[in-house]
Amino acid sequence: MTERTGIFAGDDPFAIAQQWLDDATETEVNDPNAIALATVDANGLPNVRMVLLKDITSDGFVFYTNYEGRKAQEIEASRNAAFVLHSKTQARQVRVRGIVSRVDAATSDTYYASRSLQSRLGAWASRQSQPLSSRASLMAEVAKVTASKGPNPSRPPYWGGYNIAPLEIEFWADGAFRLHDRFRWSRQTVKESWTIARLSP
Repeated sequence: MTERTGIFAGDDPFAIAQQWLDDATETEVNDPNAIALATVDANGLPNVRMVLLKDITSDGFVFYTNYEGRKAQEIEASRNAAFVLHSKTQARQVRVRGIVSRVDAATSDTYYASRSLQSRLGAWASRQSQPLSSRASLMAEVAKVTASKGPNPSRPPYWGGYNIAPLEIEFWADGAFRLHDRFRWSRQTVKESWTIARLSP
């Protein structure tokens, strides 16, 4: 068994990731749950963008988006994605690679209902990743949606959550003289047990 102590201790990588996120929440000024999400297109060319990690469960890592945008199209085609959660103040990173699936509709409904009204209306108004003639046209669409959907809009059918079920999770913490600490949890399928290895910095 690989010896792990301190911030790396524990038998549940999801619990460790949650604790690291909680620690970052205490010190990061903005968006401690921001992750750089990577996908690939049909030609294998990667895309990376920032999204917000909204939940860590025993099954994976959850974020929400428009199902018709480019990231969703690439996810639906490959069913794979990776991300890094970086805390500058904590000098730590969590890297994840895994298999992506949509969360159930009820979970997406619950999260959507928890958002501000403006954000809920924005989800209806925006055709994510599509060309936009001007910001004025976007705001006009927001006004149109506000008038038609009212104060309690339902979730758009093209908007919801994704869960990344990890096959690899790496925990990285900064070390003196660039002698960092790295532990990789890996498995071949989501049904298997984890193998844990310490990696050279």
